[in-house]
Amino acid sequence: MNEKYTSMISPTLEELQEKGKYNRYELVIATAKCARIVTDEYVTQREYAEKLVANKETDKSIAALISREYREEKAVRTAINRLHSKEYQIVEESLGKNLD
Repeated sequence: MNEKYTSMISPTLEELQEKGKYNRYELVIATAKCARIVTDEYVTQREYAEKLVANKETDKSIAALISREYREEKAVRTAINRLHSKEYQIVEESLGKNLD
């Protein structure tokens, strides 16, 4: 088998690690925090859409009022894409504190 290995996940872990700058643990934590932000954004949009529909301020469905990004993608997938595109960045806290 001389076929080159291709990942089913895009972007790959290596692309997200930025040439070893971040380890897997840091990527997991960053992705989880970003996914939480994405989920909060979805909840905000959904609440607003439900309010509009309940008050009969629109004839659109709730789904039509929510951004496609939130409706069609999982929060973790959106978070990974945002980290990869540099829309969100990992902020490194100072290392070296409390290491003694």
